[in-house]
Amino acid sequence: MAEYITHLDVSIDEAEEKNLQSQGFKKINVDLNKGAGGNYIYLWYKTEQGSAPITRLQVTFTKDMAVGLISAGYTKIDKDLNAGAGGDYIYLWYFKGSTEYDTPIVELDVTADAQSEGLKFKNDWERLACDLNRKAKGNWIHIWMKREKQTYICDITATDSFGLDADYFQQGYIRLDEDTNRGAGGAYVFIWYRQTTNQTNALTDLKVSTNYQEYQSLQQQHYMLVSVDLNQGTGGNQVYLWYKKEGIHPIKGTTLLVNTDAVPVYERAGVNVITKNLNEGTDGSTEYLCYHQ
Repeated sequence: MAEYITHLDVSIDEAEEKNLQSQGFKKINVDLNKGAGGNYIYLWYKTEQGSAPITRLQVTFTKDMAVGLISAGYTKIDKDLNAGAGGDYIYLWYFKGSTEYDTPIVELDVTADAQSEGLKFKNDWERLACDLNRKAKGNWIHIWMKREKQTYICDITATDSFGLDADYFQQGYIRLDEDTNRGAGGAYVFIWYRQTTNQTNALTDLKVSTNYQEYQSLQQQHYMLVSVDLNQGTGGNQVYLWYKKEGIHPIKGTTLLVNTDAVPVYERAGVNVITKNLNEGTDGSTEYLCYHQ
């Protein structure tokens, strides 16, 4: 039986490292501030018999992102993952869930460059979309997790305000913690997904439309619309996410790419990168959604 990850913590100095080590925590030896200066920051985890497994991780980079997590009973690790490096205040949160959409996490890892990402994603590691050096420059740092069983994406949605966050978290959704309007002004817009271990309920295709012609075309092909404009409030193109559930190739994972250097790496690994910019028609960051089957 796989050992579940039951405890998580973060160290931001040597004294904290020694303390966590003495408590039996294991360190993931990649500095979460790599390339950005600031403190040496590390992620630590523990597997403890008899403790409930951690099933979900989220990252926040604004106070508004935290409100729904608090309401839904998530635990915040109160250490800024950008400590000493400038950039956004970034916090890691975890949840021990028991809904049908929760599958225990059994492995964790951290990457510090795009080259390591493509094959990892293809090999069923799940990636936290938020760069832990967000707005601090430095390396692109992402946390990754592996689950006890193979999971598939069974639902996908989006929000353009924070009012529904608590409900979605309580219903078992995971938020892709990067704003699809990044750098473009407008609303904070996030894509959300829910997982299942039952592949018959899985999504089989994802598409993005960035103009009316593409919108009509996907409608005619009987794709289902996620009815939130991923460019809401920016004055840019109306950008929509679409999905299908018919077909034989279930979608196992999805993530957002803000680092455009990662795109060829993911494509070479056989990942489907939807090369439609979610910020089309704005001065914001180029962002692509990708998924693998």
